[in-house]
Amino acid sequence: MNYFLTGTDTGVGKTYVAALLIRSLRKAGFDTVGLKPICCGDRSDAETLHAAADGELSLDDVNPVWFRFPAAPYTASIVESRLPDLDQIRDRFARIRASRRSVIVEGVGGWLVPILDRYFVADLAAEMGLPVVVVAANRLGVINHTLLTVQAIQAWGLTCAGVILNNLASDPDTVTSTNHSVLEHLLEVPILHEVQAWQSALELRVA
Repeated sequence: MNYFLTGTDTGVGKTYVAALLIRSLRKAGFDTVGLKPICCGDRSDAETLHAAADGELSLDDVNPVWFRFPAAPYTASIVESRLPDLDQIRDRFARIRASRRSVIVEGVGGWLVPILDRYFVADLAAEMGLPVVVVAANRLGVINHTLLTVQAIQAWGLTCAGVILNNLASDPDTVTSTNHSVLEHLLEVPILHEVQAWQSALELRVA
């Protein structure tokens, strides 16, 4: 099982969900590893994916491009006066993809976060050619953000495998408790799973 994870925004829990998914797939017998091609700021996201796969890849394989400035990659590249090495990302991805049955790739920020001038996370996902899973934080605004993100993925000509709702709060209110059913009604792709704030193991429901 191979997926590219994107988010409806930054800070929606992509890394948390990716790590749960990696652990669940490995528990089910897959050789799953996680990749975070670009980090901006600290490297904690890549370290989390590295640990979820029991350190089977080096941290530099998990995360070949690291900007220290905490911003969109395009902005960070301007601040640090260096371009992201896309060829290095492509080479690492191709090598790891060829050697594994299962790879989870986590994007950076949302679908249209710029990596270069007029080259976005969407373009990187298109190059990798994996089905896309949308991680959406279950909060006010998630319906609009999720619908827009799914439509954008489909407009790029890619397959959206579905949506994973991530509950950031342990006590749901009326809005968060109804978002699942409303999205299920409005979306043409499935809600693959709803992660609870307390959850430590993701049941495998991604087909």
